[in-house]
Amino acid sequence: MPAIHIENLRRVFQTTTGVVRRARKEIVALDGVSLSVEPGELFGLLGPNGAGKTTLTKILATILLPTSGGATVLGHDVVKDTAKLRPRMGIVFGGERGLYWRLSGRDNVQYFADLYKVEPEAARKRVPALLELVGLKDRADERVEGYSRGMKQRLHIARGLVNDPEVVFLDEPTIGLDPVAARELRQVVRGLKDAGKTVFLTSHYMFEIDALCDRVAVLGKGKILTVDTPSALKRLVADLEVVEIECFGVDAATIARLRRHPRVDSVNIETREQTQVLQVQAPAGAELVQDFLRILDGVRVSKVVTRQPTLEDAYVKLVGKEAMQA
Repeated sequence: MPAIHIENLRRVFQTTTGVVRRARKEIVALDGVSLSVEPGELFGLLGPNGAGKTTLTKILATILLPTSGGATVLGHDVVKDTAKLRPRMGIVFGGERGLYWRLSGRDNVQYFADLYKVEPEAARKRVPALLELVGLKDRADERVEGYSRGMKQRLHIARGLVNDPEVVFLDEPTIGLDPVAARELRQVVRGLKDAGKTVFLTSHYMFEIDALCDRVAVLGKGKILTVDTPSALKRLVADLEVVEIECFGVDAATIARLRRHPRVDSVNIETREQTQVLQVQAPAGAELVQDFLRILDGVRVSKVVTRQPTLEDAYVKLVGKEAMQA
């Protein structure tokens, strides 16, 4: 039996637009999502902002009702069997909410242990063990209001594990963390898989998904674009090279000409500290650098680098094209 099974899941939100003439508008957050996650699997969910990642996570965590379709976690329906299901899952959304700042880290975890009705004897052992697991053993008796953002995120993990769940939902747990704190948190996530737990992880960070996950689903405009291993996804762009061009003042017309080049597969644009970085995917990209520079004639180019494609490049290839059609 899959740990998580989703069948044709839809979620539609109703909202209004306009100030004088208000009109009702329907937003489709999830549009026929179907997938399965195996027991003990560390499963990743990728997608741009607004793709429906958090909506899907909240439905699986029994926080939000679907409009249609169905989903089961550990064999229980997420709508009908919430009372049976909630004690067996852990939910970590992170951020500033969900913690009691005037209590210590230890008291926060103990409070949630009481809410989950963890046996007192088990809680006496589990609370300090969790604080040690997330690296808060030495700061456990300090008020949470004095914790850094990374410490709060780690406390969220401890809180989400206090009931010893079989399935753990992690919604962008490392977002906004410094590199050291994010690395420590990823080690904790690896430990969850090693302990035999099923982990459902959403993230914006490609290297994080690549390093942690057994399989990954790419979500675009409420639809599943693909489900595969990170290695298989990278093979989608294995025949391409990526040419990164750092430049200043490139306009939309020039980028359009670059995209029309017969051998260019895709062009992605990033802004890094007032510098535009064009990431051009093309077969034998190094051989085409002079072509690209001719198209960029008149644009100030500071650096050109050719590299092999990554999971992020495969993601851009999928979302940049297929998400527009979804």
